[in-house]
Amino acid sequence: MASSDFIFDVTTENFEAEVLEASFQTPILVDFWAPWCGPCRMLMPLLEKVVGELKGALKLAKVNADEEGQIAASFGVRSLPTVMLIKDGKQLDGFMGAQPEGAIRAFLAKHLAPPDQVADEPEELAVNVDLEQVIAQARQAVQATPDEQVPRAILADLLLRSGSIEEAQSLIEGLDETGRGSAEGARAVARLEFAQVALRAPADASLREALAANPNDLQARYQLGAHSISAGQDQAALDLFLGILKADRKFEDDLGRRALVEAFKVVEDVALIGNYRRQMSSLLF
Repeated sequence: MASSDFIFDVTTENFEAEVLEASFQTPILVDFWAPWCGPCRMLMPLLEKVVGELKGALKLAKVNADEEGQIAASFGVRSLPTVMLIKDGKQLDGFMGAQPEGAIRAFLAKHLAPPDQVADEPEELAVNVDLEQVIAQARQAVQATPDEQVPRAILADLLLRSGSIEEAQSLIEGLDETGRGSAEGARAVARLEFAQVALRAPADASLREALAANPNDLQARYQLGAHSISAGQDQAALDLFLGILKADRKFEDDLGRRALVEAFKVVEDVALIGNYRRQMSSLLF
């Protein structure tokens, strides 16, 4: 794995100095990984490539979560890989799971590029730039490790992002209990459920018209949320699901809460999940 002035390994002993204190001078991207983690092996080379191209505008600190569990626990890391952006000694943003190169660049552009230099293209377009290439890489990973479940789950999730629902469904149906129980498997299953709801639902525009005419149409709100999350509009989807929870806890057997819980499996922005998890908890307890 690459090592340089901008890309380095950190331990419990040097984390405070090399990451927290250093982040007051330069933003630090922290990658929590483990040697056994297939998605980590897919993500790390992309992080190294992007950070290397920035030539010091950002640094990458790699934390082996198996060896440095204390650091992972202090940041509430729940699955691998988890990536966090640290600036001025605090967590600024983050995401979970393997991401396409375009998604990584879009994520960093929000925090590193001056406002007048941020691309005019929507984030969804940036995310899709390298999706075909990443899917090809995921197919190779499945072929190289046909007995492993996680690479199959990752490929299914990427296929769902590209709109290939039938192939993704076939892969997901082939996952065993271990595969479905992994973070990657749970994400793929949840994304498939939202994609299927969106496929059966009226068009996005029709649902918006329905909500404009009747904001209390909670079924339309749920269906529009499924459309939104399938299109990568995570915050809009979470807003819609939270709106169901606020309006009626009993609707469709607590659909608002259940939709939020499933959406948390799909959304990779750690800070966004934390925000909406707190809002959900305040309504439940």
